[in-house]
Amino acid sequence: MSDTPQYTPVPPQPPASPQPSAQSGLSDNAAGALAYVTIIPAIIFLIVEPYNKNSYIRFHSWQSIFLGIAFVAIHIVLGIIPLIGWLVLMLLDLGFLVLWIVVLLKALKGERFQLPVIGKYAAQQAGS
Repeated sequence: MSDTPQYTPVPPQPPASPQPSAQSGLSDNAAGALAYVTIIPAIIFLIVEPYNKNSYIRFHSWQSIFLGIAFVAIHIVLGIIPLIGWLVLMLLDLGFLVLWIVVLLKALKGERFQLPVIGKYAAQQAGS
């Protein structure tokens, strides 16, 4: 026996597969949820590749845009009605907040949660 350690040859390992160059580091779930933060990321995701090629991200972007349009339209209609319209708006704003949190969390979990009416149009626009 000698004091020299015995080395066993290690077979060469295959190279790690490189990440595709189109990969941005932002997961589909994160991008879908980010589309709900404001209307700006939703529009950016519809314009910029590779996001505009992903039907999941396109769906959430369109649904976010339609939800924003509905929010503004309801504010315009009810905002011109003094007192009663303003009180109803306060309740609807709370409802929109809850709805916004729900769709954001559903997108973050990877679910394609369709809102009534708006979700159908978002799915048509996304091609899904």
